[in-house]
Amino acid sequence: MINRTKTLAAILTAGILSLNAFAVPDNTATQTVTFEVSPINQISVSSPTVSLMVNAAAAGSAPTSATDSSTTYAVTTNESYRKITGSINTAMPTGVTLSVALAAVTGATSAGSVALGTSAVDLVYGFDALNESGKTISYTLAATSAAGVVPSASKTVTFTLTAQD
Repeated sequence: MINRTKTLAAILTAGILSLNAFAVPDNTATQTVTFEVSPINQISVSSPTVSLMVNAAAAGSAPTSATDSSTTYAVTTNESYRKITGSINTAMPTGVTLSVALAAVTGATSAGSVALGTSAVDLVYGFDALNESGKTISYTLAATSAAGVVPSASKTVTFTLTAQD
């Protein structure tokens, strides 16, 4: 009788275990997630326009330069070894210079006030991944007396966030 009971118990246990294996669905699942973070290099300015006018001079001195520091820039990059360059779309008239200085972002160096031309010049350099805003842009318009009267004109200033050489 003991053998029959043990045998019956073993058969019932095996049957219940085999039913559990088929009757209960898995309680886990897996999934592969593919991900990527692309290079991000964004720069913007707080205002699309700035106006400068040279209209004064002290007697016996060169015309007084006009300055404007009312605009700012913002930058976001997730890459290393970045810099910001600047250029204008066409050359300035003879005797007239447009310069710009950008405040440095964290970890960077500002080149200070740099005359703009049609070739890009370094303005801020030596920084890595960051996101900052409210960094000052300072423009200076200078003219020599020999420049004469220059009618109102516009230049497009292009700031580029790029890899540092």
